[in-house]
Amino acid sequence: MSDAPDRTRGIPYWELVTLIACIMALNAAAIDIFIPALTGIARSLELANPNQAQFVISSYVMGFGIAQIAYGTLSDRYGRRPVLLFGLAIYVAASIAAVFAPTFGILLALRAIQGIGAAATRVIAVSVVRDCFGGARMASVMSLVMMIFMVIPVIAPNLGQLILLFGDWHEIFLAISAFGAFVAVWTYFRMPETLHPEDRIPLTMSRVTGAFKLVVTNRRAFAYTLSTALTFGVLFAFINQAEQVYGTIYALGPAFTLYFSAGAIFMAVASFTNSRLVVRFGMRRLSHGALCLFLAFNILHLAIALLSGGVPPFPVFLVGIIATLCLFGFIGTNFNALAMEPLGHVAGTASSVLGFMQTFGGGVLGATIGYLYDGTLTPLLSGYVVLSIGALLCALIAENGKLFARDRAPSREDPLVTHSHAAAE
Repeated sequence: MSDAPDRTRGIPYWELVTLIACIMALNAAAIDIFIPALTGIARSLELANPNQAQFVISSYVMGFGIAQIAYGTLSDRYGRRPVLLFGLAIYVAASIAAVFAPTFGILLALRAIQGIGAAATRVIAVSVVRDCFGGARMASVMSLVMMIFMVIPVIAPNLGQLILLFGDWHEIFLAISAFGAFVAVWTYFRMPETLHPEDRIPLTMSRVTGAFKLVVTNRRAFAYTLSTALTFGVLFAFINQAEQVYGTIYALGPAFTLYFSAGAIFMAVASFTNSRLVVRFGMRRLSHGALCLFLAFNILHLAIALLSGGVPPFPVFLVGIIATLCLFGFIGTNFNALAMEPLGHVAGTASSVLGFMQTFGGGVLGATIGYLYDGTLTPLLSGYVVLSIGALLCALIAENGKLFARDRAPSREDPLVTHSHAAAE
């Protein structure tokens, strides 16, 4: 398989990867740029409970998760480009409208609509990669995409903090609407259509329900999706509480975005490292090993926190959270690729259903843990341990109780695998 498959229709490999990364980065930008603004939003809109400001993140994630189901089905019928451009239009329009939101309730509604638009970016990006690549190669490409994508969590909080020096959260919405418009123009002129006409699925109830059934009844895909959702819960819980942890518990002030960015840098490095190692060692060995360490580090971190009255020394916390984020870089992309691997024949629908479960499930779990914030790290780290145990159990179910196996070749056991790999090659 070449680096520039026929379905890219002439677009250079580096540009395809960069464009997909920017498309996915719209989602990260819409989340991370608001982290330093949550306290200001709570104060500006006079919220009774400051923890409610976290819903600015959660409402976006909920809309993002739910809408993925529709986009996947539509993209399998009408192609990747038109569905993506439709979603980008919603994203930009909702971002502009949010500037004028008069109440917190309306702001949350517009954030949910913004997430609904952004859902197209996640579904189409993954589907385009799956259209062009398969197996470990897909995981490698997705890791490169994630490496570029992870630049946004490094830049976005600091950009948000910079905007707050000259304005407030209204100007932040203007900034992300401009980014969305830029990506929409680039997509319109450069993104090729990667779904061949003969591969499109008619938009009939029987075909749609059949595709959904294939997704949810495939043990490996379903279990890995649940495991990914649980690990995403860890990530979303941290994002929801980041400003309170860094700013309130450790009193770092506006400089907290630099520490948040440090974690994102290490996660990006881990994702890049994964892209280099996954072809050699395999998705299962890397991700299973990372998941076991993920659980071990979270248990150790919680134990130290409990011995420190719920607030471990800042250097200990920083090392612990960076270790968790690094290991996430070896889990997320590999587990998503393992879930998608047997579902290539319905890539759009598969991507949307898996994305819905992973994002919506992770968002609900993260919001629940975040809302339990009590001025210490105990609720956060306790949630980490519980979610890590659940993720490991799901991985065991996916692999019939045997971890660290070699990546398998297509087999009759999963009826879509043969078709998926043949199409990928």
